[in-house]
Amino acid sequence: MKDLLDRASAAYYEGNPILSDEEFDRLAEKYSYNKVGHSTSGGIPHLYKMYSLQKFFSLDGVCNNLEDYVSTPKLDGAAVSLLYVNGKLELALTRGDGIKGQDITDKMSHLVPTEILSLETIQITGEVVCPSSVANARNVASGSLNLKSIEEFKTRPVEFVAYDIQGDTDFRTWIRAMLALEFQGFKSVYKFDATGYPTDGIVYRINDYEVFLEMGFTSHHPRGAFALKEQKKGVVTKLLDVVWQVGKSGVVSPVAILEPVVVGEATVSRATLHNIEYIRELDLELGCQVEVIRSGEIIPRIVKKVVDL
Repeated sequence: MKDLLDRASAAYYEGNPILSDEEFDRLAEKYSYNKVGHSTSGGIPHLYKMYSLQKFFSLDGVCNNLEDYVSTPKLDGAAVSLLYVNGKLELALTRGDGIKGQDITDKMSHLVPTEILSLETIQITGEVVCPSSVANARNVASGSLNLKSIEEFKTRPVEFVAYDIQGDTDFRTWIRAMLALEFQGFKSVYKFDATGYPTDGIVYRINDYEVFLEMGFTSHHPRGAFALKEQKKGVVTKLLDVVWQVGKSGVVSPVAILEPVVVGEATVSRATLHNIEYIRELDLELGCQVEVIRSGEIIPRIVKKVVDL
């Protein structure tokens, strides 16, 4: 299972996810998988490391005083860093493994201000997002950053939403920093209307920058921020059969034939199984009970075998 999750993690950061967020979260929790990002060969270092957020599925016992936190939507796109030196955009990088990323300055210069009123060296981080009305919006956002053609990139319905700034600044609070970025022509997650955009939870962050920095960081996460995610419950049904089909790319993959069941507003009778390793890891067998979700409210997927009903 670790190999599958490693591949899924790499595919996610490369813009071609093979598992949905719901699937990845459930499998990562079940198998205690906490690896973040993936190694980026030949990448360029971020000025400041791009950390991930620790995930929780309940606020119980997470923090003592939520009044110290600001909550914003957790946008589901592609994380990017922007480096400004003496007010000019010098470098834009994909997240990569959080330490190094790929140079996408040519593309980001069409989404963000190339000059700002600042003589300091700062790194602005944020998310490139695509409207939910576009099919596979998250994939489009990530994949757009890998395009070779700038002209094609300019046709993509993507935009950049800032969520942090680091460097030689004197902002006392995160809110003031976001308002300053908006004044400079950026969109910030503080005021961004996420309606109509993919989200996968809520971010809680300490507003006071001094307190945030004093809390420090683990090797993966800031201690002053976290993500609250909703773990969607699936529907239980019976696995009747497994058939193999050839996809458009020529890859042969297994498909579950299910006892028809209503998931959301759709009747589901088939679900993706990815590959034989996935079947083995979930210990699936004909006639067993399985939990099914609709990934992105569209694609039916089996997330686990249900032993006790």
